[in-house]
Amino acid sequence: MNDGEMLKIVVPGSTANLGPGFDSIGLAVSLHLTLEVVRAESWEFIPKTNEVKSIPTGENNLIYQVASKLASEYGVTLPPCRVFVSSNIPFTRGLGSSAAAIVAAIELANELGCLCLSQEEKMNVATVYEGHPDNVGASLYGGLVIGSHLKERTHVVHIPRIPVDLIAVIPTYELETKKSRTVLPSAFTRAQAVEASAISNVLVAALLTHNWSLVGEMMDADVFHQPYRECLVPELPHVRTIAKRSGAFGVALSGAGPTVLCFAEQGRGKEVYDALDVVFPHSDVRMLSVETTGSCVYRMALEK
Repeated sequence: MNDGEMLKIVVPGSTANLGPGFDSIGLAVSLHLTLEVVRAESWEFIPKTNEVKSIPTGENNLIYQVASKLASEYGVTLPPCRVFVSSNIPFTRGLGSSAAAIVAAIELANELGCLCLSQEEKMNVATVYEGHPDNVGASLYGGLVIGSHLKERTHVVHIPRIPVDLIAVIPTYELETKKSRTVLPSAFTRAQAVEASAISNVLVAALLTHNWSLVGEMMDADVFHQPYRECLVPELPHVRTIAKRSGAFGVALSGAGPTVLCFAEQGRGKEVYDALDVVFPHSDVRMLSVETTGSCVYRMALEK
């Protein structure tokens, strides 16, 4: 990037798990993190929207830390930049705000450091940093991602389009993933593991064949995390009841919560949204869609 250029990086948010797809299934959603990057004398991150107003503005920013670490692994020092940060992804609500930041950081390092990383290499770096491939995979590729990370190798199956409407019920309180994981069991018996993986396998098959009623049934049947996290997100059963009564085929915690995501066949989401918006006036109820485009990088000339 030259002095007369601006780099623009746009990364979608995501939902993970979809019920039983624990730490392995991610879906990109129509929320976005945007970086506008110009050369500067020192690193500075400038928030432009309320969602990011509290971010660190210097080198302690997550985006800088990830980008700098990646560049250093390739023996590269990144030139200092001023980064204008915009986002409509709510923080710590289970909609992939940190994963989007990690992917944006990788794109930033790749561009500024001329690393020439492939999508597969970006995916592996993001997964190692995040710890699992679901959210970062959806942010990188868009659409639906089913992934695993085994012995330094990240495997991803990418399905660009899943024809569903999404309705998010976003509570006012935050819920950190670290806290949400403390309520999960540390181990499953063999029988429990077989049951949990079978439910997840059927969920994937139902998604790919557009068997929406079966998708919803498998979301409800999850034994990996939702039964344990319900105590932290008391809205979940109430949202499930109202949403299904209004036409949703499935309801699941978005990631670790507290956002509850409802799934409806295309064209039926507005009915579900209207019902939920009335019943949950103190939550942020939003109509979303599946974002089919993953992270994008644009170079443009600065206006003179």
